[in-house]
Amino acid sequence: MISDHDIKQLELKANDIRKDIIEMLVAAGSGHSAGPLGMADVFTALYFNILNIDPDKPEMDERDRLVLSNGHICPVLYATLARRGYFPVSELKTLRKFGTRLQGHPHRGTLPGLETTSGPLGSGLSQACGMAYAGRMDGKKWWVYCLTSDAEHDAGNLWEAVLFAGKYKLNNLTVIIDRNNIQIDGFTENIMPLEPLKDKYEAFGWHVIEIDGNNVQAVIDACNAAKGIENRPVVIIAHTIPGKGVDFMENRFEWHGIPPNIQDVGGAPDKLHQAQEALKELRTLGGKIRSEHE
Repeated sequence: MISDHDIKQLELKANDIRKDIIEMLVAAGSGHSAGPLGMADVFTALYFNILNIDPDKPEMDERDRLVLSNGHICPVLYATLARRGYFPVSELKTLRKFGTRLQGHPHRGTLPGLETTSGPLGSGLSQACGMAYAGRMDGKKWWVYCLTSDAEHDAGNLWEAVLFAGKYKLNNLTVIIDRNNIQIDGFTENIMPLEPLKDKYEAFGWHVIEIDGNNVQAVIDACNAAKGIENRPVVIIAHTIPGKGVDFMENRFEWHGIPPNIQDVGGAPDKLHQAQEALKELRTLGGKIRSEHE
């Protein structure tokens, strides 16, 4: 059982990761803001509580596997890996630079801790299914986690993987959907409605858990509950706030694919002050100044 103090420390860690994301994106001059900020709590819960991993032995056979299907939110993955000790935090500001190990989508083999190369949306779940199926065939005890976006459910190949996992009852697979309701051109339910998403997964033989994805305790509880489900894969629909922690970005689809300080967006500070205002909000936790040692 995790203590309230430990939960608070994880929340502060997630906030540090959000600050890293803003600084990385500004240094790069390109990249995605909304999704990475929204998923910081999920990644913090996974890498600092749930996953069986060892940064000093990133290739250990018994490690859990994490597949990031929606690779465009990789700033949150990179920041989390650095904070977890896989590589220096100082390297984060090389995001998207020429020759960097931190490409705009994860590239397996360039960084420790990356299990797959991701880019084309909808393909990550098939990779995760293959890992889970092979692991079960080999009698392995490690777990496979696959993170997907809601909008990539527009891709037909993702649903092929949903069918596969349901048929083979891959109960060593947990999928976490970033249900933030936005994509690059607008809101998901306007562009290609996904609801009833829970019913669809259940129809394919999955066990479904719905949570507040910005609640660290809820993420931990859901991942632990998933391990108790037998004969079915588990999907956690994590309802998140895109742009979480930065008031002028929250729930604005315009921030899906752009960084701060690039262009003026309605409701935001002028582009010269966007990053400054975002970091101010994050450093004071939305104006509620708290010590990291509380």
